Amino acid sequence: MGQSHISTWNGSGSALKIMTNSPFIDAHTASPKIFSLSDFDFHLPPELIAQHPAAERSSSRLLDGSQAQAVDRIFKSLPSLMQPGDLLVFNDTQVVKARIFGEKSTGGKVELLIERVLPDNRVVAHMKVSKKPPLGAILHMGTDASLTASSTGSTGSPGFDAKLLGRWPNENGALFCFELSGEPHALMAQYGHMPLPPYIERQYDGSASPAEIAEDEARYQTVFARSPGAVAAPTAALHFDDAVLAQLSAMGVATANVTLHVGAGTFQPVKTENIAEHTMHSEWYDIPASTQQALHACRQRGGKVWAVGTTSVRTLESWAQTGQAQGDTEIFITPGFEFKWVDRLITNFHLPKSTLMMLVSAFAGYDHVMALYAHAIEQKYRFFSYGDAMLLHRMNHASI
Repeated sequence: MGQSHISTWNGSGSALKIMTNSPFIDAHTASPKIFSLSDFDFHLPPELIAQHPAAERSSSRLLDGSQAQAVDRIFKSLPSLMQPGDLLVFNDTQVVKARIFGEKSTGGKVELLIERVLPDNRVVAHMKVSKKPPLGAILHMGTDASLTASSTGSTGSPGFDAKLLGRWPNENGALFCFELSGEPHALMAQYGHMPLPPYIERQYDGSASPAEIAEDEARYQTVFARSPGAVAAPTAALHFDDAVLAQLSAMGVATANVTLHVGAGTFQPVKTENIAEHTMHSEWYDIPASTQQALHACRQRGGKVWAVGTTSVRTLESWAQTGQAQGDTEIFITPGFEFKWVDRLITNFHLPKSTLMMLVSAFAGYDHVMALYAHAIEQKYRFFSYGDAMLLHRMNHASI
C-alpha cells in the first residue's frame, strides 16, 4: 500500500439504523412467517472451509441460483449470463494491515485490530488481551516473532507505542481508542498483518511461511481496491480478474464503484434467537455522484443492476432507504425487506446464523437459498472468504 494512496478512514456522519423484520408472507398459506435465528443454521463440514484461494481468481466455481434449478458453473462464465447495458456495482474498499501484535508493560501478549483511524494519530480498535490494561497504559506493538529488525528495516527494538485512552464510542463501548506514537497508516503498513477472518487458520507467530503471507497480501484484496479502510475483504469481488473485467467491458456491461469499509463486525455471530433483538454493527459507506448517475442510467435503459457482494447491497439499499449517499449504516436486511436497487447478486457462501445468511434469504427467498446451500455442500463447494461464489436473482415477493 503506497503512501500516496493513504487516506483517512472517514467515520463522520449520522448512524443509519434500519431494521427490517417485517413478516415474510407465504404465498401458499397467506400467513406470516416470522424467522428466528435457528432458521438460518446449517451443518457445514469443516473441510469445506477454504484455507487458500483458487489458483486463479476466475477459476473458482459459481453456483448459478438465478433459476429454480441450481446450475454448476465456473466463475469465468459470468459474462455469458449478463446482457449489454447491465451494470455491475463493485465495492472498491481496500483491506489494510490492521492486525497488530504486541505486549503490555508486564509482558502479557496483546493483539489489536484497528477498525478506524481518527485525527491526531488516534485509532479505534478491538483489543484481545487476557487482562485489560488500565487507562493510560502504554502498549508496545509490532513485536511479534514474524517481525524482526531485519524484516522491518529498523535498528534496535522494532515496534511502536499505543496509549489506551478509553472505550469507544462511549464508556460502555465494545471498542477501544488508542493514541499511537506515529502515523497510523504508516505503522499498519510496516508492522501490521492482513486481518484474515478467524476461520482461515494462519498463524503470525513465525510459523506462517513467507509464501502464505505473500499469498494473503495479494489475494485477500480485489484487483480494483483503491480506498483504504476495510478490515475484511468484499469477498465476492475477489473472483474478478482483469480478463473477466475486459470481457465484460467489451460486451457492453457497465461498471461502477461504491465504498463500504467492511468492519470486523461482519464476522460477529447473532446471539439472540429473536433476530429483531440483534444489535447490528456500523460501517461507513459512500456512493459517488458518478455511480448514482450510472444507476439511474441503467434503470432508464432497462438494464439490470448487479451487486457484487453483500456490502454493495447494503450500501445501495442504505442510500435507497435514507437518501444519504455517505455516512454510517447499521442496516439489517432480513426476510420481508423490499429491495429498491439490486436485481442480481453475486456473493460468496456465508456463515451459519449470520446476518448475511438473512440478507441473501431476503433477496432470493429463504427456501431457495437453503436448498442452494444444501446443493453446495453436497457438491463440495468451497465456503467463505476464499471459497466459491453464488449468483442470485431477486425474488418476486408476489410469487414466493
